[in-house]
Amino acid sequence: MIELKSVSKQYGDTLVVDGVDLTLPKGGVTSIIGPNGAGKSTLLSMMSRLLPMSTGWIGIDGLDVTKTRGDVLARRLSILRQDNHMTARLTVRDLVAFGRYPYTKDRPTGEDKVHVDRALGFLDLQPLADRFLDELSGGQRQRAFVAMVLCQDTDYALFDEPLNNLDMRHAAGMMRLLRRAADHFNKTIVLVLHDINFASCYSDHIVAMKAGKVAFQGAPDAVMQASVLTEIFNTDMAIHEIAGRKIAVFY
Repeated sequence: MIELKSVSKQYGDTLVVDGVDLTLPKGGVTSIIGPNGAGKSTLLSMMSRLLPMSTGWIGIDGLDVTKTRGDVLARRLSILRQDNHMTARLTVRDLVAFGRYPYTKDRPTGEDKVHVDRALGFLDLQPLADRFLDELSGGQRQRAFVAMVLCQDTDYALFDEPLNNLDMRHAAGMMRLLRRAADHFNKTIVLVLHDINFASCYSDHIVAMKAGKVAFQGAPDAVMQASVLTEIFNTDMAIHEIAGRKIAVFY
């Protein structure tokens, strides 16, 4: 379980995250949605200690993220940020193997190779394993970074816009893979998503943010309401049920 108590982040006079109290359930997929500037990515970065809080407390299964040793936290929680820039010329296999660093400290074992091969297979990256990252398309690189996070084999995996650079087919495939990681490997997956319909179709829990605060949260059926989404995004929404799933239309 991820707990946040009175969490805020302020830059000068600008309050980006404003006193958030939130409990994210263990297991399954939680999606964080909201307009640009709502504080979604900032909140995710504070959960993983990539960004310090201005005020508040965050716990991962009771561990204070600000006080827990880095190597201990890295075995419990992993994160993929939006801005993944790798200057070193690495192969896909080398990148994915970085996910094992909290365990190996650069001394990989046979067990680590099993994790690397499993992550490559899970993301269908075996044909690209020995290709260099700068030889790949944006979507292929994104899948490689997701494989690295899954290879870290943490109970909690946080993804900030994991669908970046992916076309429709690969975006849908990525969401199916993350859903499967939660279901088959008992992971807790937390996503920041701009596509509210992917959130509706693949999540167990949705958190909707606006102006640095949690405005609504609940099961997809509760959040995917025209009145809720219209208020969150300041855009007229219509909700249709298609194949048993609620889809927002806003064109």
